[in-house]
Amino acid sequence: MNISTYTGEHEYLPFPLLLQADPSMKSISEYIHRSTNIVATIDTKTVGICCLLHTRPFTYEIVNVSVHEDHQQQGIGKKLIEHAIQLAKQAGAHNLEIYTGNSSIHQLILYQRVGFELTGVEKDYFINHYAEKIVENGIQCKHLLRLVLHLK
Repeated sequence: MNISTYTGEHEYLPFPLLLQADPSMKSISEYIHRSTNIVATIDTKTVGICCLLHTRPFTYEIVNVSVHEDHQQQGIGKKLIEHAIQLAKQAGAHNLEIYTGNSSIHQLILYQRVGFELTGVEKDYFINHYAEKIVENGIQCKHLLRLVLHLK
């Protein structure tokens, strides 16, 4: 597996992967031009992406992380997140944030395993901000969970 990094929109953005993690093209278009995009490839196939965004002084956010379903449970997501953590540290960040839905059970486990801690819940976020109902793991995604990793 190879990991490469580029900033902003790139001609090879894997939109199907981005949409897998965030089903709103409007949302993706809000951050993709400003984010540092970390891409995992195997041979010439893009198998994962992680988008890192500088949101405010000393704070970065992972706004999208997605691994192709044929390559999940192989440590690719973890490697992408670890790469994002290193980039945030190198940039002088004190905090790295990541948000997920209440139904994203596997992602929540991964984020906590790499050191993120739950800091808050925004009730009904996905009901209020997404036109389509989101169901994952047989659970309706309603609430946004906020997690942070303290880097300093």
